[in-house]
Amino acid sequence: MNNPNFAIQKYVTGSDIKRVRKTLRLTQKKFAELVGVSKATMERWETKEDKITGPVVLLLKILEDHPEYVTKIQIPDKKYGLRMWYMHEQEICTLIDVDELRKRVRIKNYTDNIMFQAFGNLKEPTYEDYEVFLESRCFPKSRDKMKLILKDLDLPFYDPLMIIQKTEGRMAEDHFWIQIER
Repeated sequence: MNNPNFAIQKYVTGSDIKRVRKTLRLTQKKFAELVGVSKATMERWETKEDKITGPVVLLLKILEDHPEYVTKIQIPDKKYGLRMWYMHEQEICTLIDVDELRKRVRIKNYTDNIMFQAFGNLKEPTYEDYEVFLESRCFPKSRDKMKLILKDLDLPFYDPLMIIQKTEGRMAEDHFWIQIER
């Protein structure tokens, strides 16, 4: 045995990889993205019966034993016009989809730590909750010399979303930020 400390098989084959990928109902391209290889590598692995070693062996076992994890980390299709990624450093904490016209908000949390979730323990925030969240990620409306700050940001008036577009919702001495997609 090469690794007496862990019960991990030495290698997987293309058949193993294809079986797990099909169980997860992922295309070769999506599965390649998930395990961090190119589509060409995935195609090669699945068509040859080589002994495939490395981190993919453990990853495949974990995915086989816990297929629900893929659903947990999968990004849903964008259904609303505005998408925001609430981040802590480089970790995606909460995905926020907003329909500004109908005032609807959908979220998906990617962390179990409620301190890192955009809306804390709220699972279905209202549009009003969303507006409060936006204001919490920029300077207060009542801030002294607000007009000077707005001028520095090249903004004509106080609008939390516009401020976040300029500042990424970054606050002094915290590591949270927001990426906006339209």
